[in-house]
Amino acid sequence: MIPQFRRRHALAVIATMLFSAFSVEAEEAPVIAAASDLQFVLTEIASDFQAETGQEIRLSFGSTGNFARQIREGAPFQMFLAADESFVSALYAEGLTRDEGSLYALGRLVMIVPENATLRADSNLDDLATKLTDGSLARFAIANPDHAPYGARAKEALISRGLWDQIEPKLVLGENVSQAAQFALSGNAEGGIIAYSLALAPDLAGKGTYTLLPEEWHEPLRQRMVLLRDAGPVAQDFYRYMQTEQARAKMKSYGFTLPEGE
Repeated sequence: MIPQFRRRHALAVIATMLFSAFSVEAEEAPVIAAASDLQFVLTEIASDFQAETGQEIRLSFGSTGNFARQIREGAPFQMFLAADESFVSALYAEGLTRDEGSLYALGRLVMIVPENATLRADSNLDDLATKLTDGSLARFAIANPDHAPYGARAKEALISRGLWDQIEPKLVLGENVSQAAQFALSGNAEGGIIAYSLALAPDLAGKGTYTLLPEEWHEPLRQRMVLLRDAGPVAQDFYRYMQTEQARAKMKSYGFTLPEGE
């Protein structure tokens, strides 16, 4: 009986150790939900964070609206970096976040076209207007405005320029702004309106030409981050790291700014 008891005891100890190791690993690698305009810059920041602290996070990129829905449905995210602060405010009002979060960036829109495209990227969208009028534009990419903030702002910009009704039947909608960028540069469309941060990413550099669109054509892309209700210590550390000068400098290098006085 004693050997059997010892065997069972040993197995129980091993099981406890494995469970503890799994728990620590899970705690050290929280899942962070991030708007897809952050795909490249946040990957670099997370790498810097791990190098400096030894702590690891897992990044999940997608559209802000879809993430907000998933959070309401109980998705196990510990931190949320939204491309539109209104989604964070709504989650806070529903009691799903620790607080109201903090503004971390102001985003910008660009028109982008692939190399050797017949469509020209210009800040007033004059060539786009010409090609819509003469019927030579076949497809144009933006993120889905129903749940992607960069898509919603692209729609506002096109409305401001008076082009929405003409261009709507020709739109190729990305599930998020990162997918819209792929469509705009891969031949699935003749161009598109995407996040400035993606146009600056090394992976996309040289694949197209772009120009910034006037900020007054759309509502500001005020991007807010927040810790969710069950955020653990690693997520809390990353939240603080996002507010350091190192992280802010990296954000700036990808075309993000902070509103004056905030």
